[in-house]
Amino acid sequence: MGSNIAFEGTVQQWGNSLGLRITRAVSELARMKKGTRVRMEVTEDGLLIRPEVDDARAYSEKELLAGLTPYSAHADEVPTLLETEQGA
Repeated sequence: MGSNIAFEGTVQQWGNSLGLRITRAVSELARMKKGTRVRMEVTEDGLLIRPEVDDARAYSEKELLAGLTPYSAHADEVPTLLETEQGA
């Protein structure tokens, strides 16, 4: 999300805990669904809730660069800097 979008809700009793209902629209904007693990952080402004990065979507540098060649990286299209652009 490029910009912040604000929503309001009401914290309610849920057993011995408190709960906050997240509407479908908010959950979609926040990239959350049933079962999404979240990280909660208490900040000066309140409570920040973010979805955790799914390990299945995380890649190592080695995996990202596997099979990369100068041709597939378009290294032939990288411009050469002029002397005046290199700074002195």
